[in-house]
Amino acid sequence: MRNLLYTGLLLAANAAFGGTVDPALLTGDMGKLVIEDAKALPEAGLVDMSDAPQALSQYKGKWLVVNFWATWCVPCRTEMPSLDRLQVAMPDLAVVTVATGPNPKPAIEKFIGQAAVTHLVVWRDPDQALAHQIGVLGLPVTIVVSPAGAEVARLIGGAEWDAAGAQAVLAVLMAP
Repeated sequence: MRNLLYTGLLLAANAAFGGTVDPALLTGDMGKLVIEDAKALPEAGLVDMSDAPQALSQYKGKWLVVNFWATWCVPCRTEMPSLDRLQVAMPDLAVVTVATGPNPKPAIEKFIGQAAVTHLVVWRDPDQALAHQIGVLGLPVTIVVSPAGAEVARLIGGAEWDAAGAQAVLAVLMAP
């Protein structure tokens, strides 16, 4: 039944954002990935670690993997190093992490240091403005954003983003 559901979602997905993902690729952690019709993302109050305003739209024209996480989130702690390795493995996309909710800056810095993350953009959504607007209800949540700035896929829960299967799915989505 689950495979039938994913097949239906894939067939209904908007192919304009990239290649069509073969349901056979949606195994392991990628079995949780839901391919969606492209949905424009709202601009919201994101800030960087120095409180400077930031916006996902600055990456327009580039594929994005945006990960919503928190310092208290155990699956986020496991997932974060794989996102860092994904950024190195697939430099044609940008991986942006968004600490959502009341995450004190020292706790974020400690989390990032303990996870040995060195290649990721680290932003904050302190008021959960973007998270609420796009329906992030639990953590972690990772969305794939097309160069047009639209969400095209979402994975709820942790994943090994640098695994061969995840990279294969992302490569298909990014295909012209």
